[in-house]
Amino acid sequence: MFEHVSSLSHILTNSSAVSDVDPIVSKLNYIEKLWASWYIYMDNDILATGLLFFLVHEFMYFGRCLPWWIIDQLPVFNRYKIQPTKIPSNKEQWECLKSVLKSHLLVEALPIWLFHPLCSELKISIEVPFPDKWVMTAQIAFFFFMEDTWHYWFHRLFHQGWFYKNIHKVHHKYAAPFGLAAEYAHPAEVMALGVGTVGFPVLYAYVAKNFTNLNLPDLHLFTITIWITMRLMQAVDSHSGYDFPWSLNKFLPFWAGAEHHDAHHHFFIGNYASSFRWYDYVLGTESGPLGKRGREQKMISRAEGVAKKKV
Repeated sequence: MFEHVSSLSHILTNSSAVSDVDPIVSKLNYIEKLWASWYIYMDNDILATGLLFFLVHEFMYFGRCLPWWIIDQLPVFNRYKIQPTKIPSNKEQWECLKSVLKSHLLVEALPIWLFHPLCSELKISIEVPFPDKWVMTAQIAFFFFMEDTWHYWFHRLFHQGWFYKNIHKVHHKYAAPFGLAAEYAHPAEVMALGVGTVGFPVLYAYVAKNFTNLNLPDLHLFTITIWITMRLMQAVDSHSGYDFPWSLNKFLPFWAGAEHHDAHHHFFIGNYASSFRWYDYVLGTESGPLGKRGREQKMISRAEGVAKKKV
C-alpha cells in the first residue's frame, strides 16, 4: 500500500548525469521547490500527502481563527461587530476549541490520511512544475461555485424538522458566531458539507480521467491545497461576526461574507449559501430585514403586474 520511494525522486536521481537534472530544477519557482523537497524528504507519497493536508488544515484553520480571537479581546473593534452586545467569552471560545479539535482528530483526520491513494487512482498529479496559474484559477473558481451550490441545498435541508433537531442544531448553539465556530458542528454535518469541499475536485478529476474527449486540464494536488486553504479562510471569516468597511463583500456585491452568514445565525433561517449571495436572492431565502424587504418588494411588484393585466 505504501510507496516507500517518492514519485518525485527522479528530480534528484537521473540515469544520465547530474547536469541533466539542472534544467528541471532551474525552472522551478520557490514554492515548487519546497513542494518537491517535501515529497522527496518524506520519501513516502501517502505519508507526505496525508501529513501535508493535515498540517495545512490545522494551521490555516486555527491560524485564521487567531486574529479573530484577538479582535474579540479589543473593544476598539466593537463598532464593527455585527452583534456588538454578544462578544464571545474566553470560556465559550475554549469550549468551542476543544470540540473542534475533537472533530478534527476523530472525524476529519482519517479521510485526510487516506486521500493520496484516491489521488493516484484519479491521476491527480503531485509533479512539478505546477499547472498554469490560469488553469488553477479556473478550477478553483469552479470548485467555489459547485461547493456553494452543494452547501446551499444541504444547509437548507439541515433546517428541516428532524435534520435541524438532530444534526444542525449543534452548529446553531452560537446565535452570534465567531471564527472558531466555523467547524463547530455535528459529525454528520461535518461530513456532509465536507463532501462539497473535497467531492467536487474528486469528481472533476474522475471526469477528466474518464472522459478525455472533454479535454479538461488535469488536476494537481497543489490546486486542491490552495482551494481548501481558501475555503477554510472563507468559512472562518464568514463566522467572524465582524463587517469592516474593507470587507470583501463591500467590493464584490455577490460575495456573502460575515454580514450574510451572521444574519443566518441571528434569525436561525435563510441565507443558506456559503460563499455567494445569488442562490438566496434568486430563490427568495434571504434572511433578516433585508430579506423581508426584498420579499415585500417582490409581492408588491407581482400585485402591480396583476393589476395592470386586469386593466
